[in-house]
Parts: sequence; C-alpha cells; structure tokens
Amino acid sequence: MSESRTIVVGVSGGVAAYKACHVIRDFTERGDSVRVVPTENALRFVGAATFEALSGHPVDTGVFERVEDVQHVRVGKEADLIVVAPATADLLARVAAGRADDLLAATILVATCPIVFAPAMHTEMWLNQATQENVATLRRRGMTVLEPAHGRLTGADSGPGRLLEPSTIAELARTVHTVGALPRTLEGVNVLISAGGTQENVDPVRYLGNRSSGRQGFALADIAAHKGANVTLVAGATDHLDTPAGATVVRVRSARELQSEMNARAAGADVIIMAAAVADYRPAMEATSKMKKGVTDLTAIDLVENPDVLRGLVDKRRAGETDAVIVGFAAETDTPLEYGRAKLERKGADMLMVNSVAGGKVFGEPRNGGWLLGRDGSVTEIADGYKHVVAARIWDAVESTLLN
Repeated sequence: MSESRTIVVGVSGGVAAYKACHVIRDFTERGDSVRVVPTENALRFVGAATFEALSGHPVDTGVFERVEDVQHVRVGKEADLIVVAPATADLLARVAAGRADDLLAATILVATCPIVFAPAMHTEMWLNQATQENVATLRRRGMTVLEPAHGRLTGADSGPGRLLEPSTIAELARTVHTVGALPRTLEGVNVLISAGGTQENVDPVRYLGNRSSGRQGFALADIAAHKGANVTLVAGATDHLDTPAGATVVRVRSARELQSEMNARAAGADVIIMAAAVADYRPAMEATSKMKKGVTDLTAIDLVENPDVLRGLVDKRRAGETDAVIVGFAAETDTPLEYGRAKLERKGADMLMVNSVAGGKVFGEPRNGGWLLGRDGSVTEIADGYKHVVAARIWDAVESTLLN
C-alpha cells in the first residue's frame, strides 16, 4: 500500500544537480506531492522550468519571493519529509550554522519533519575536517546525512563523494520517513552479510538456481553502512543491484564459494547475517562442455548435498573461532512459524528472520515482512514494508536484543 507524502526536494549547486530530476520522478511516481526548492547556484545546472514540469509546483529560491504566502515558514512546516540531493559542502555548512539566507536553508531551519541529506562533492571536500564536523553536527541534531558513494567524480577524479543513485536516495529517504533517522549506532561494528541466490553449474551454459534477487540482503548492508558499520557483503547472483555505499562486496556464484568466503571472514565479524538463498543441492558432476540434447541424457541429474553454511558458522562460534552474533533467514511456503522455530533450533543461530514466499511473494519483489524469532523464544513481527524498511526493523531488533 503506497503512502502519499508532502516532500520537499532541496537541490544545491553541484554538477550532480541533474540527478535530482530522477529523485523527483521517483517520488511523484509513488504518488507523493513534491515541492522543489533549489538554491540559486542549482539553477545554473538545471533550470526552474524542468523542476516545475517534474513536480507540478512553482519553483522559488529566495525568502522574498511570494512573501504573501510566508514561504520561508510555510514550506518547511507543511513538509512530511525533506530530502536534499545533492547536498554540497556549502549547503551542509550553512545548515549546520543555522543560516536562513535562502529559501532552502530557511525551510530546513523551520522544519520539524525528518530531513535527509545526500552529499555530493569532491573527495577532498568530503574528507575535510570542516565538512566532517558539520556532518557530525547535523547527525547529532537528529538529521540523516547519507554516506556518499565511491566512484567517478567531476573530471578524471574518483573517490568517495559521488552522489548515491537516485533510486537509492529515494528509498533511503522513504525509510527514514517510516522508521526515523538512521543514527550512527553501528560505528566500529564489523558486519558480514550474505545476499542473493547461488548458482550450481550443470555445464558451462546451464545452472541450478533459485528466485532470490538479493534485494533484502543488499538493503541490510545499505542500512548498516549508513548507520556506521564496516560492512562486507558476500553476494551471489546480484549483478543487477547497486553496490551499497561504503560496503566491500565479494562476488561469488556457488554455495561452496559462498561458504569459503563467509568462513574466511567470520573471525573478524561482530555480526553475521546469512540472508543468501543458498542452494541445498548441486550436480554431482559438472560437465566441462555443453551437454547436447539427444547426445546426453538430460532427463535426470544426480545431485549431492551442499554444505550448510549457516550451521557451519554457528559451529565455528562454538569452536571459539568467532564470537559474532549470528542471524539467519528462512523462506517458507507452508506454516512458516512452525518450520522457522524448528530451523532456529536446528541451526543454533541467535535470531532467524522467517518470511512466507507462498504465491510468489518476496523473491524479486520490493516488499517483505515476516517474523524475527529469537533463541530466547521471542517472536517479533516485522510488518510488511519495503525491504529497506524491513532491514531497518531487523537492525533495530538486533541492536536492542543482541548488541546491548
């Protein structure tokens, strides 16, 4: 079910301002009412007519425009959510100082709704102590400053400071509106997450796989990174997904590759989340060349059992090779709670996220929901929602139950 919001999209004067058009479109296509408030410098990159056409609302930059409407107060007071994309170093500094010298700064100063900044600037500007202190100030005040992406910047330079993908900005902003700010409560926590389905080769052309898209695991990594964690993401068949900002991604295909990478990194992890949909079986023999129909019998494939990666990680903890908190996932089609409780007992994890995938739900879909089972017998319902929201709810439970 979609929720219509009144959203202010602030745009400050950086070359990434053109990407704000995609953020606006993302919101309006979900049924939100969007008011664009750019700075004067932003209009040097994208004209007011473009923002007006995309939002369906007039665009102003100064506090002395449409004074009869008292815009410098009204726009911020009426907003359900404010998203600034891109947020330049100058804009962050002005907001941190409490300035109100243009309509965007005044709107932010008067607002009581959630506020999300998506920074974009050169690496040196982002890492400068002044910018980092301004970011820390805004976060301390309850605002969410997202981590920028690593990648190509203006000119030939690359590094941290690139604007996140517009779809990611919009999804994270919606999450903040639903669950609140993303505080840096995972600073210094080493998080290891697996995501996506595995693929077991039959021959160089064919494989056995499953319907998992990896979206939930990537959302868990995304939320953890923006909460300050050091995130390593071991990803199966997920080439279609954007890399979470700040996360280290290790690409694998098969269950045995995933097991090897998870085991190698378990010792350094404080939290391990096994969100990957690991294939239970693989072909006993992998052909080195394509198996030809009519030449090779393809009607039957001998299978052997894959290693139980989650149980293996729990065994490593029992052996003293890691002291990580371990969270598993269970996708069920029938009586999910019953099977989930049995799986939690069998695997020995601290928590198990159980969801029902009956009727084509969850796999490849934008939404999820279910129950988070604790080893202490607790059952926490995770209400149906977009996967970033579900990820935030899971992290709230992990932090409050296991990390305190």
